[in-house]
Amino acid sequence: MKFDASQFDNLELDNIGQWPAAAKLLLAIFLAVTVSFLGYMGLISDQMKQLDRAFTEEITLKSSYRTKYHIAANLELFQAQMVEAEDTFANQLRSLPNSHEIPGLLDDITFVGTTSGLDFVKLEWQPEISKEVYIELPIDIEVIGPYHSFGQFVSKIAALPRIVTLHDFKITISQEDSETLSLKLQAKTYRYQGDVSK
Repeated sequence: MKFDASQFDNLELDNIGQWPAAAKLLLAIFLAVTVSFLGYMGLISDQMKQLDRAFTEEITLKSSYRTKYHIAANLELFQAQMVEAEDTFANQLRSLPNSHEIPGLLDDITFVGTTSGLDFVKLEWQPEISKEVYIELPIDIEVIGPYHSFGQFVSKIAALPRIVTLHDFKITISQEDSETLSLKLQAKTYRYQGDVSK
């Protein structure tokens, strides 16, 4: 069969039945491709997008399942850790003085200082500082005495049953006696925000 381009001249859509076989074949192929493309765009492409979304959701669900399975498989361990964390938190709370014990804390600091051989120049509360979970209670302290007594004083404060931290140390030589030193510092204790006995 020899290809003749002249057979495509003067083709009219009103008279498709009279077209040569080659023109009918090209028209059929064009229509088949057009219908296939439009069908793909109208029907299949939306389903392909849904399939992609389903694959993405499957990956997310599998990851979530693995996490939940890990938690479920280790539930007893997590519960034991939770109980341990609650016990630790409760013990730490017991180390914080409640509002009834705070005046006694000053007595404890005074006792610790005097038994360490120090004389108190200043021991006074500063305004409370409220934080997110706790309230900070600063105490300004100034004592005089020999250098080694300062070490005993700090060591005994650290051994108190309540949490007390020491900050802003400043040691100077006393103006009256060069053998005597002056120690200024700030002690801080803490009270839990949820302390109802305030």
